[in-house]
Amino acid sequence: MTQTRTRLRVRRAGARRAVHDAVRPARLLLVAKTTLAVGLAWMIAPHMPGVTDQYPYYAPLGALLSMYPTLMGSAKSSLQTLLGLATGIGLATIVVLTVGPTWWTIPLVVGVGVLLSGTGWFGVGREYVPMAALFVLIIGGQNADDYSLGYLTQTAVGVVVGLVVNLVIAPAPLTVAAAGRVAAFREQLAAHLHDIGSAVSEAWPPEHEQWADDAASLADTSSALRAALTEADESRRGNPRARGHRTRIRQSHDELAALDRIAHLIRDISDEIADTIWDRPSALALDPALPAPLSAACHAVADVIARGDASSSEDHRARGEAARAIRLLLETVDDRTIDVRRSMGPGVLTAMHLRRILILSGSRPPTED
Repeated sequence: MTQTRTRLRVRRAGARRAVHDAVRPARLLLVAKTTLAVGLAWMIAPHMPGVTDQYPYYAPLGALLSMYPTLMGSAKSSLQTLLGLATGIGLATIVVLTVGPTWWTIPLVVGVGVLLSGTGWFGVGREYVPMAALFVLIIGGQNADDYSLGYLTQTAVGVVVGLVVNLVIAPAPLTVAAAGRVAAFREQLAAHLHDIGSAVSEAWPPEHEQWADDAASLADTSSALRAALTEADESRRGNPRARGHRTRIRQSHDELAALDRIAHLIRDISDEIADTIWDRPSALALDPALPAPLSAACHAVADVIARGDASSSEDHRARGEAARAIRLLLETVDDRTIDVRRSMGPGVLTAMHLRRILILSGSRPPTED
């Protein structure tokens, strides 16, 4: 029953995240630009010279293929698509000029196109190598030359329209959004450590299990953030609106690196405490004297994580209180180890990890006030 509820929570969270991603401002701007580019390409296509005006429907397709969230992504994907189309058309032209389209040459050319698309030379345009060859041989038929020219030219028209629209209405760099997601991850880590502190201070064994279920999601969040920062880096390339964002994105990278290490430490704490709570095979007993100082230390360090690398007097005081809470936890561990002559496993591991988290959460070594 618990696993079912956990899966439902994960699915609901995923659905909310998907809806949020679909309607965020950067995505809505891309929707508007795509709509504009497709409309302009369709207006221009019938006025192309020669036989190319007979194939106007490929211009909107080219515009659609060229629209990416970033300028460099648009340029790169557009060139790769045109290269894939040209290669496919070239393969079909060889067949047209030699044996012609037959029951065996058409699948042969498609097979060669699929083979070439696996080389990695064409990027996102790899699918258009066999597709263009097939279209020329089947749809072009007796007018393969005119069809090939119209297909490639009109697609190029749409691509150019898309690139111009993307350049004139340059997308905002994703630096700010990525920094906001990193800050949200920091808050998530602090909340998770607070949950651990609350769990160990509850009636034993604690009934609150959400913190144990959420621990596994920390690694997924970290991976998603690394991808978001990579996309933010890409959004700055060639973007006239990206001035002054280099320092901010570098800070976000540094912050995520520290938060990623903190997440690993928190997961270790969470796993160890969960093993102890539910008496798993790898569990080490938790002495009755440890829950109170362990909970206080978790809450104090979580407060520091939430504040980040700040330098106000309140932040300095919070770091001092966290250092003092860790010291009290260590003193309790030492005293109980001597009294009962037994290793205080969860207490030792938690104290070590909390101290390391405190160091990673700021640029200065923590000191007690």
